[in-house]
Amino acid sequence: MPTVLITGTSKGIGFETALAFARAGYKVLATMRDPSAAPALAEAAKKENLPISISQLDVDSDTSVSNGIAKLLADHGSIDVLVNNAGVEAVGSVEESPLRVFRSVMETNYFGVIRCVQAVAAHMRTRGSGCIIQVSSVAGRFSQPPFAAYCASKWALEAMTEALAAEMKMFGVHVALIEPGIIDTAMAHRIADPTARSLYPQINRVSGFFKASLQESRPATLVSDKILEVVQSGAWQLRHPVGPDAVPLISHRQSMSDEDWVDWHSSNDAEFAARLPQ
Repeated sequence: MPTVLITGTSKGIGFETALAFARAGYKVLATMRDPSAAPALAEAAKKENLPISISQLDVDSDTSVSNGIAKLLADHGSIDVLVNNAGVEAVGSVEESPLRVFRSVMETNYFGVIRCVQAVAAHMRTRGSGCIIQVSSVAGRFSQPPFAAYCASKWALEAMTEALAAEMKMFGVHVALIEPGIIDTAMAHRIADPTARSLYPQINRVSGFFKASLQESRPATLVSDKILEVVQSGAWQLRHPVGPDAVPLISHRQSMSDEDWVDWHSSNDAEFAARLPQ
């Protein structure tokens, strides 16, 4: 039975990914910062008699990751797949966002991934097999207000992963990026209904766009199913957009010059709305 380690499994995409792999016959090592605060996965595993083992892991901590993954390797013998899913969002203009917000988002979304990769890379390299899945975002392909901190973390993740893929392929290890668009998760709902006020109008535009998008069916299982598909396919494709708006959003950015993109986001509300991708 192959073994998959998944970070950030308390809810949303990580939660559904743990269930998807367990139902497909994998031994799942599901990790989260505080298992006692998120009992839903343990309850689902017990109800369905699924091979899911839950443990505490904080991707922001060097010690938690190195000790935690070392113990998982010692207890289970191998890790065939690593799914780096743990992530946080941030909404706010550059001017209004404290520096600690930029650092916090980068700590989880970028350095947290590197910690986990470094904890399993030698294991996979010496075995000559394995798969590393990085859950990125369409925000890793373009940047827009008011997501400067979040987009920066995903751009960094994509740059690092592109290099990692070339390094690990020499040793038979697959590396892939999953790029969801707007998916029905707690994170998306927080963006759709922001509590913070801003001097910049983009926060209201984006919240309205998210709110309208979430009227459609776009469950987290779209992403978990894609992750499972990518792992089982054995394909070497690097980037995998997921969700009904992922490719349209990426294509919309690619259709504009840098200057057009900036002009669009700095236009008035009516002009901005008129050019939204359909």
